[in-house]
Amino acid sequence: MGNLKNKARHMRIMESRKFTIQVIKSSEGGYTGRCIELLAAISEGDTMEQLETNMKEVVQLVLESIEEKTKPDKKIVIEIPN
Repeated sequence: MGNLKNKARHMRIMESRKFTIQVIKSSEGGYTGRCIELLAAISEGDTMEQLETNMKEVVQLVLESIEEKTKPDKKIVIEIPN
């Protein structure tokens, strides 16, 4: 049963999700990005492409951290329709 729970957890993590990134252009060059939905997800990049790559990585790391720290019996999952 534990293996089935782990598999379901990994499938939830792997689902495609969309996040909004606030982009700030630095006066020294490069960009800073901050995820509106996950305030801990902040990164930088010399180009917009590099920022996008870095933001995808940091958002995934934040989501994994949240999942690891949240005990299954102490949370609820809600869905908000579009």
